[in-house]
Amino acid sequence: MNSKTTINDVARLAGVSKSTVSQYLNGRFNYMSEATRERIAKVIGDLDYRPNGLARSLKQNRTFLVGIIVADLNYSLSITCIQAIENELQDRGIQVIICNADENPDKEADYIETLLARQVDGLILFPTGDVSAPYQQLLEAGVPFVLMDRLLEQVTARSILLDNEMAVKIGIEELVRAGHHAIGMITLPLTAQPITPRKERVSGYRRAMLEAGLPLREEYLISVSAEEVADSLEQLLALPEPPTALLAGNDIVLGEVLKAANRLKLTIPEQLSIIGIDAADFAEVYNPAITTIKQPAYEMGSQAARILLASIEDRETGLPITYRFPPALQRGESVLKRGCPKSDHKMN
Repeated sequence: MNSKTTINDVARLAGVSKSTVSQYLNGRFNYMSEATRERIAKVIGDLDYRPNGLARSLKQNRTFLVGIIVADLNYSLSITCIQAIENELQDRGIQVIICNADENPDKEADYIETLLARQVDGLILFPTGDVSAPYQQLLEAGVPFVLMDRLLEQVTARSILLDNEMAVKIGIEELVRAGHHAIGMITLPLTAQPITPRKERVSGYRRAMLEAGLPLREEYLISVSAEEVADSLEQLLALPEPPTALLAGNDIVLGEVLKAANRLKLTIPEQLSIIGIDAADFAEVYNPAITTIKQPAYEMGSQAARILLASIEDRETGLPITYRFPPALQRGESVLKRGCPKSDHKMN
């Protein structure tokens, strides 16, 4: 970067006024066309122009920092959402601080305190789902925030998550179309204050089975830790009437199921049809490719960033709206068509 490059240089080369460039740098795009945004972004990139962040912060009483606290970085959803959030915010001159709470509410509360001390402009949080006190602190402090993937009963906030019950329904319907009636499901544990996706996917399983006119057998519905998935799968398959198909409640469960299937030399889908919820990358490269119910993680992350930016600029938290994103079926070759000729035995 040329140390003498100024905002006037950017404005001249982009063919816009200095105030338009200033509006761009401050993330105010309401009266700016997409073409203008792209032109300014290109000139800034070409010049490697960096505005004086300290001066900008002092002038606008903002730090141009946003905190992201993730309940667990092991989820493919978390990683993809963070990529989208970071891209959206960096395009608007805002840097992110990423913290991993490891599903630990105390760690999460400490991170919230730390980020508030850093005077971040706002936060995007994937809650641990255990306590609401730290979020009430954010509300009282008037710090804009958005919840991702999980809801908190005692906290009124803008929230973004998948239509979890619909995701399970899509999976059950796909299996029923293939002729399956004995369908099991494994999820991670339901705690005293159940994490939203797990709770909604379990309730979605019960509802979808009843709507399909299928018997609801409690021994087919299992909620255990990741370390217990393999043993639970063995117990499930050892039942007098084992399920012919299985829904994996998320990508972590799916990974454990597939590892156990390899160890048990279980043939998929001939011995067990499998559908996973959350489209982990490994599902596509597994042999056979696993059918999944995909959530639009990148779009969800982008939307969270846009909602937070609007709240930061308006300096108000807005109505506590829950945004539900639709899931989509991504067919692989892990579902057996029961009663079909061997040459046409996989759903695709």
